[in-house]
Amino acid sequence: MTKEDIRVVPVDSTLELWLLENLLQEPPESPCVPLLLDAVRDVLSGKKSAFLLSSHPELVERDVFFTDGIKVGDLELYPKTRKVRRSGADISLTPKEFDILYFLAENRGDVFTKEQIYRAVWADDYLMDDSNIMAFIRKLRKKIEPNPDAPVYIQTIWGIGYKFNDQP
Repeated sequence: MTKEDIRVVPVDSTLELWLLENLLQEPPESPCVPLLLDAVRDVLSGKKSAFLLSSHPELVERDVFFTDGIKVGDLELYPKTRKVRRSGADISLTPKEFDILYFLAENRGDVFTKEQIYRAVWADDYLMDDSNIMAFIRKLRKKIEPNPDAPVYIQTIWGIGYKFNDQP
């Protein structure tokens, strides 16, 4: 399935209420009705801003519709949902770990000094510290690399800084 296979139709609150009322009054016989009801309620209450209907739920679960992700080797990054997966398994990252990883992955192949990484990720009021960046890189490698002692994704460029490998 590609982006061209998807059609987005705007829905206003009038249509959302109509859909909710009809699903409650005359629900079709489908195991998906409770999920659709929950989605409509979430949008109407403001918990969610949108919902997506799909006859391929397994694709939605894998973020196929969020095409702005980055895939390098078996590593996938999704900035909208801030998810990271390796070989299909979710990897839990702190917000700063995700920011560093996404910055490097988005600029894969480019070499960055620790100061450049710091300036790209932190606000100006944070104290720059080389060991801080090194600690974040070490933690990231433990989480995303198949073998953190022989990194495939985040490589050290001695005397300069780090780069995200564009050919893992």
